[in-house]
Amino acid sequence: MKLHFDLATVLQGDYGALFLHGIELTLAMTGLAWLLSLFMGILLTLIRMTQLRVATSFVASYVAYHRNVPMLVQILFWYFGIAAILPSGLQDFLNDYNGQFIFAVIAIGLCSGAYLSEDIRSGLRAIPYGQFEASRALGLNFFKAMRYVVLPQALRNAIPPMVNHAVLLFKNTSLAMAIGAAELTYVTRKIENETFLSFETYLVATVVYLVLSLAIMMAGARLAAHYRIPGVK
Repeated sequence: MKLHFDLATVLQGDYGALFLHGIELTLAMTGLAWLLSLFMGILLTLIRMTQLRVATSFVASYVAYHRNVPMLVQILFWYFGIAAILPSGLQDFLNDYNGQFIFAVIAIGLCSGAYLSEDIRSGLRAIPYGQFEASRALGLNFFKAMRYVVLPQALRNAIPPMVNHAVLLFKNTSLAMAIGAAELTYVTRKIENETFLSFETYLVATVVYLVLSLAIMMAGARLAAHYRIPGVK
């Protein structure tokens, strides 16, 4: 049996442009969700550090929810559940301005933020408590001590696990396909359905995911080496 291999068809013309659009949307979704997750990770860490029972219980519940509910379910909940209770005017706005993308970014970012908060918390544990006490002795209040002394070191310590979660976040953007966000996996399915070139189409998607994941890992490794605290292994 003669095998037919037609890679050019899925890389040229409209299909090539569709692949590029999917890659651009995936990278945009990854970047925005990562920023949201970093913000949430830092915020949750600061809330936990207050040592208030209500605050720590809230953070623990937040982390437990996002770590035990599948991300796909969370994306569906935001798109179909949360969207349904929004004011009609806001629903119309989201429908006109790519609501699938927005809800996917929110769901992925909030979920990843729970994991990042644990990474940052681990980074905090590597910092001697004496540094926090010294910063307070110099007249810094809790938030200034965290901002200028403790948190920067915690983030530097947490770079390796944060990079791992960045790669995981990037791959999880493929779940947005379930709500119709035209990211890489969505356009891959669309091209495969139209061309019936299953091997070629999924080969391209596989290579793109692999290359971008390795690029994130390499960039993260260089970042970790650059910001590594001297004397910390």
